Parts: sequence; structure tokens; C-alpha cells
Amino acid sequence: MLRKKTNGVARSPRGGSILQAAASKKVDRRTFLRGSGLAIGGLAALATTAGRVTRAEAQVANPGKLEIKKTVCTHCSVGCTVLAEVRDGVWVGQEPGWDSPFNLGAHCAKGASVREHAHGERRLKYPMKLVGGEWKRISWEDAINEIGDKMLEIRETSGPDSVYWLGSAKHNNEQAYLFRKFAAYWGTNNVDHQARICHSTTVAGVANTWGYGAMTNSYNDIHNSRAIFLIGGNPAEAHPVSLLHILRAKEQNNAPLIVCDPRFTRTAAHADEYVRFRPGTDVALIWGILWHIFENGWEDKEFIRTRVWGMDQIREEVAKWTPEETERVTGVPGSQLERVARTLVNNKPGTVIWCMGGTQHTNGNNNTRAYCILQLALGNMGVAGGGTNIFRGHDNVQGATDLGVLSHDLPGYYGLSDGAWAHWARVWEEDLDWLKSRFASDEMRTSSGIPVSRWIDGVLEAKENIDQPDNVRAMVFWGHAPNSQTRLPEMKKAMEKLDLLVVVDPYPTMSAVMHDRTDGMYLLPASTQFETYGSVTASNRSIQWREKVVDPLFESRPDHIILAMFAQKFGFADRLFRNIEVQDTKWGPEPLIEDITREFNRGMWTIGYTGQSPERLKKHMAYQHTFDRTTLQAVGGPCDGEYYGLPWPCWGTPEMGHPGTPILYDMSKPVSKGGLTFRARFGVERNGENLLAEGVYSVGSDIQDGYPEFTMQMLMDLGWDSELTPEERATIEKVAGSPDKIGSVNWKTDLSGGIQRVAIAHECAPFGNAKARAVVWTFPDPVPLHREPLYTPRRDLVADYPTYEDRKFYRLPTLYASIQKQDFSKDFPLILTSGRLVEYEGGGDETRSNPWLAELQQDMFVEINPRDANNLGVRDGEMVWVEGPEGGKVKVMAMVTRRVGEGVVFMPFHFGGWFQGEDRRHKYPKGADPYVLGEASNTAQTYGYDSVTQMQETKTTLCKVYAA
Repeated sequence: MLRKKTNGVARSPRGGSILQAAASKKVDRRTFLRGSGLAIGGLAALATTAGRVTRAEAQVANPGKLEIKKTVCTHCSVGCTVLAEVRDGVWVGQEPGWDSPFNLGAHCAKGASVREHAHGERRLKYPMKLVGGEWKRISWEDAINEIGDKMLEIRETSGPDSVYWLGSAKHNNEQAYLFRKFAAYWGTNNVDHQARICHSTTVAGVANTWGYGAMTNSYNDIHNSRAIFLIGGNPAEAHPVSLLHILRAKEQNNAPLIVCDPRFTRTAAHADEYVRFRPGTDVALIWGILWHIFENGWEDKEFIRTRVWGMDQIREEVAKWTPEETERVTGVPGSQLERVARTLVNNKPGTVIWCMGGTQHTNGNNNTRAYCILQLALGNMGVAGGGTNIFRGHDNVQGATDLGVLSHDLPGYYGLSDGAWAHWARVWEEDLDWLKSRFASDEMRTSSGIPVSRWIDGVLEAKENIDQPDNVRAMVFWGHAPNSQTRLPEMKKAMEKLDLLVVVDPYPTMSAVMHDRTDGMYLLPASTQFETYGSVTASNRSIQWREKVVDPLFESRPDHIILAMFAQKFGFADRLFRNIEVQDTKWGPEPLIEDITREFNRGMWTIGYTGQSPERLKKHMAYQHTFDRTTLQAVGGPCDGEYYGLPWPCWGTPEMGHPGTPILYDMSKPVSKGGLTFRARFGVERNGENLLAEGVYSVGSDIQDGYPEFTMQMLMDLGWDSELTPEERATIEKVAGSPDKIGSVNWKTDLSGGIQRVAIAHECAPFGNAKARAVVWTFPDPVPLHREPLYTPRRDLVADYPTYEDRKFYRLPTLYASIQKQDFSKDFPLILTSGRLVEYEGGGDETRSNPWLAELQQDMFVEINPRDANNLGVRDGEMVWVEGPEGGKVKVMAMVTRRVGEGVVFMPFHFGGWFQGEDRRHKYPKGADPYVLGEASNTAQTYGYDSVTQMQETKTTLCKVYAA
């Protein structure tokens, strides 16, 4: 938390600031401290020095009243509450939220310094335009007009798909929803956000296993776990506060912590069992564990019989993964995996946790489904202490995904079919024919757009190879760091080829400097989330309401105001805000956040974003102290019986008062009290086999067996339609369009919520009661398979475990076999993987612009095993080149450590501002360069995309290391 000055008086900023020492040249820690007046005690002394980090006070004779504003940290997905202390409109201090059931008065380094994110000196302060290679200040009016005119010109000549709208996991839910709606009104599905490159394979794999693509339990529910299996995640650094919940289970329940990772992380240091395996062999590792479970008959046979479909096909594949074969592929001895299997079986319920270490692979969807299948085999689903606890990276990456900022979806995961567009047109009260006319064609409207992972190919690929009218010509980076993506040398070419490049962000990001453009680029200063308000969804599906801490600083504008300004420029503002009040403010036209919430409440029936009204969410934030720290259920008070943040699905209308769903698929509770079955989204039978649950159901259900999703026809067949109110029936008839089609209206298109209400009155899940499916017949690999990475060092395994054939999807050709057939392993013998640091987040621009955090980690580095370092003649602390097989290379500091195994090197991905050995600090706008710069690891990362979602591969490629 921020240290407070005892006298409460702010010091003015010093001319010789930390920037002059840090920005002019690379400095060591001692120089950094000395140059910033901190040599006597590092951060502990920070509060006694520079004005930017001490208590700031408005200089008035009679200081105003201190106000406490309750907001949510803008870094990872835990959702920590921040109590911001504001006096006379100035954010003067902060404390962690002691009442929050998520952080319980704790903060990590990033959370403790979020005030600097808002008040930071390195922010963009006003709109800027690149002219002749120099940054020039311009007005907001000129920026919107110039950008808008160019976009309209591109739209006229090349079509709406030639402008790419890249959204953000940093937007609140209301801004994310508005962003996706805005893209629809512009007329394109070329819209996406960070989820594509962090957890899209999770969403696809998990949703196609049991119904919803989200964390099934919660951080808090880990308190109930008797075993914790963590693979491909490092919460000690990526989500530090989450580790408190993990350690509570470890200490309270004596729960063994099993950590599987190619690198001995800070999380692995807490493990009872550490499993080091070769990067890219997750499926083989899981099947190796399951081999022991099946071989010994340790699986939960009754759970599988009643609630799982396809496990017999999994058995056939797992039978191939003997201990010998598993060790040959993964490097893990069979005896260790037998011990892991025995531990999981003997300590139930257990939870499985994963993050981007498991998702960012060419077969990432196979990895996530394998993790799910392990839990299904153990019977660990739908129980407290079990489930799959998937830790999301950004503060609202779950919400932005839910709200449809994706190239293949509309809000609520409705997809892009004609029926989905008709549904949202009804919600928006929009003329469907007008909406269709905005697109280049019906084919473009109903086909997935280019994902953010491939936008560079949308620019560079030959026009005849792209399934849209023309190449991408304008790119809008709205709250997105480009250095978080792979293939940066090619991204540089793409940025230089664009007609227009626009960055909307509180900080300039590496977008400002990684190219050599001299014009056609704009930087628009967005406000931080502390300068606006609205809802944000934590990883556990709980929705929290942020208060506005301060008014927009400098000339920044909140994201929804900027969207409204563009909508006015493009001439569809009246349509876009038909049901949303727009207020005139000194910052521009401001859509009312609460109206946006209510609009998506009216439409997102699929995942139950319908019951969380602004009023209910605000009440939960006000009475945080009444919620149990483990169950998340309020004990007495105004929210009695509800679950904190009304985790979705929160069924029906707000008036129905559903409490939220703390644990997905938990049949031990009635649906009306937060219980659920597995979702029936895959039909009722497959090859003559039943896909519905066998004789099991949630408590109190009037249908005591499996059943399909609810439709009006099903209500009529059951005789329950008489329970609909006249108003509900009238709405259903309106949705149907004609009386003879009324039976086709289902639980997710009924705008009245009546079908959901009646189903839940009979304690039935609106989406049905089915089996989870272990086999996904619509995927390239129906049964998850191990496939060698495109850039594999194990040429001996390619014939046995080849990658996919080249194919085309998401509008672009995608390479697989044509890359893997080439042997790069002799010239590039080391496996390169990447990950996070505790000090920085995402692309790192905002955290490397924070002096508190910048002081802690000044150097970009590569971890290399002592044996590899000695063989290469590399010593600790020396500068080295890390070069990938596609020509990208980075100049970084060597860290010789046994954290990584022999043959593996690791780099963090938060750095930027250098490019292949060149320091590009001079290219930033004056005063907006981060304190710490460094090479981006993704400059050396290579091609590779998941076979279902186009997730980029960052966890296993090849490289070589040599002295610089």
C-alpha cells in the first residue's frame, strides 16, 4: 500500500527526477536508488522523497473532507478491492480492501501501487499525431475528425472489414459491451481482445466439455480442496493474492500441492510435489497420470456412468501412454506420475488450476480438455473444493470475453448466426435489415473475423488468400500492448504498411516505437478505470462495481466517451444509444453506464448476465463484510443468501432475486439457490447413445432424470406454460414472430425471462441436464492428442506425433505441417518459453512506467541452465543474444539459474522499447517513455496457432543463445 507522509503535505516534483537517471541510460539498482533519492532504503524510503509517490494534497487553507472510494485493482483477475482516499478531487492514498472476500486486506506489489497508474507522470496527456516522424499535439476534435475521415474513406474503397477494432480486457463490462456493439454498427467482425491470446483455448475446450467456458469454482473455494493440481500457471507471480487461498488449503487441510511446470517457479517452491516436464507435452503428461488411474481402477465409475459421455474412447487413447512412453515424450518418470495419481485419488475433492502455460500452444484446446477429463475421471466436478479453477490474466478479461469482444461471437457467446443477430437486433430495438446493410455481405456478417493473433497476416497476406474483400488497412489498438503478441518483426512490417494506425490507451505502448512510420499514426489518451466507473468480472465470474475515484486527468477521456465521439462522427450515435442516456459533459458525450448494464442485462440470457442489476451489484460492494470468506455467501444483512458479486449465471430478471452460482454444475443445491447440472448444448444423443444425464439431477428438480434445454414447446408439453404471466407470454409471442412459431422460442432468446423463471420454479436448469462430453466430435482432435510443437527439438517424435496439415480458418491460411517438416533443432537447440514476473503485467507499459515497480526489475533477461551456460561460454549477468529460427533476435541479460532445466530457456514478456538490439526510447513522445525499457521476448518467438481458436504459441519454440 502507499506510504503516507506524517505531515500530509505534498512535495512538488523535482526537476532531476528518476526519469533523468533511468531514461538517459541503463542504470544499476544502486544508481537507480541514488538518482531517485532512495539509496537509504529503497521503496521503504520512497514515501519520504519524490512527490509523485507521497500523499498528495490540494493546497487549500482548509483541507476538504477525506472521501473513501471503493474500486477494483486493474491488474490480474483476482478482483482485489482498493480503498482510494480522495481529498478535494485528488487521490491522496490507498488501502487494500479489508472487507473484500477476495483479497482480505492483501495486495501484491502491483496492486499496492495502482494509484500511480492514474497519477503517473509518464501517461499520455493529450492527443498526438505523428507528422514527419515527430509527435505533434492536436485537439480531440481534430483527432476524431481526421481519424474518422480516413476510416470512412477506407470503408468506402475497401469495405468495413479493412478497419480492425482491437478492444481490451482493461475495459469495464459496459465499455466492452459497447465496443462490441459499436463494431457491429460499423459492420465488421474484425474485433477481438486479449482473451484470444491468453485463454481462448480454455473457453473453447471447457465450454465444449461441459457447457460454459469459465472457471467453475472460485479462489475462495480452494479453501475446501484436499489436493491442488497446478499446471502451466505461476500464481505466486501472476496472481499473487490468489496464492493466499491456495496456501490456506495447504495449511488448513494439509492439502498436497502438485505443481507441473517446465520451470521451477516461485509457485513450485511451495509444492509438495514438483513435476518438471518438457514444454508442449501437457496431454502426454495428463494421459500418463490417467494411465495409472485407469490401470488401477481408481476412477469414479458412478460419476462417469451418470454424468460423462465418451470416457471409453479416452481409455483407448490413454492405454497407449504407458509409463515408458510417457517418460519418452515428457521426460517424467512413471514412478513420479504414479505417485501423483495416487495423491489425487486419495485426497478428494481436489482442484485443477491452469493458466497460459497450458493454453498458448498449437494444440492448446487439447491441453485444456485433457485437464477437464482428468477431473471428470476423478469425479471432482460440481463439488466444493473441486472443479477447474482457471486463473485469468487481466482484471476484466473474463468480462470482456463474456461481453463478446471476440471475432467469432456476439455478447453472451451467441455466435454469429442469423438467429444470434436477430436476437441482438431485438435487444437493441434495431432494424435487422439496416444492421445487415452495414456489412460487406451476409457472409462477412455470419463468419468469424480475423483474430488479433493474426491481424498482421490480415495486412501482409496476399489479398487473394484472405476471405474478405480487402486487406486490413487501418488498425486500432484500444487498450492492447503489441509486444504481448508473437512474430514482432513481421508486426513491424504490418504496422508500416497500414494506411492508419491508432492507439487508444493511457500509455503510448510499444505501438508508438516499434515501427518506422513517419505519419498516419495517432495516440489518443484514454482514461484509466479509476477515472470512470462500472462493473468488472473477476475470474470466478463474480461481478464487482467500481466507483469513480477521480475525474479524468490531463486531457484523457474515458473509453465509452471516445466510442460515443466516434459514433457521432460515423453518424450512428442515435441508433447506438437508442436505449442509453447520453449526457453532455466537459469531456464529451457520456453514455450512462447504468443504462448500458441494463441493456446487456436484457440480452445475455445464455450465461445469466441478466440478474445483476447495477443496484444489486452496488449493494454487494457496500456490504462486502457480510459475505463468508469461503462460501462467498452473505450471512444475514441486506444481501442474505446471495453469493458475492452474483457470479453468473444469475438467472432471470433482477426482480427474480437469483443468488448467483458459486460453483458450476453443483447438483447438491437447488437451481434457485445456485445449483446446476451439466449443460445440454450438444444434442440429446450421439450415434444412438444418450447424451443426457442418467438418473441424476439437482436437488428438488421436478424432472428426476436428464432433460434437454428448455423451449416454449417443452413448457407446453409439460403443462408448465400456464405459469407464464400474460406479459411474459406476449413477449414470447413477439419474439416468435407468429403464433405457429411460438414453440421454437427457447430459454436464451426469450426476452421476458419467463421460460427461465418457470423452469427454475420447478428447480430445473434452463439449459438442461446432460452429460459432460469427453469427446468433442466437432474439433480437429475429438479425443485430445499429443502433437509435437511446430518447432520441436525431438525430431524422433515427429513421425509418431505429427502436427496438423495446413488449413484455412478465421479467413486466413494457417501453417502447421509445412513448418514442422523442417528441422531447425540443430541450429536452434534450446527450447524457448516465456511467462510473467510479479513486478510487471501484460505488455508492461503501465507497470514499467510506475517508479515503484520499475525500481524492482530494471533488466530484461533470459534464464539459462548452468550446464547450457557453461557449454556456451555464457556467464551470469553478461549480455547475450537470443535468436529464433524465424530471424527475430533479442539482446538481453543472462541469468544463470537452475530454475530452468537443461535445454530450456525462459524470458518474461513484459518488456518493450528495444527492438533487436536498438534502444528506441527516442521514438516515444517526450515525457511518455516508460522508466524501464527492454527487448520484447516475442521478437524472438515464432509462428504457431491453436487448431480451434488461433491462440498463439509462446510456450515452446526453439532458439539459440550466444554472447552479445
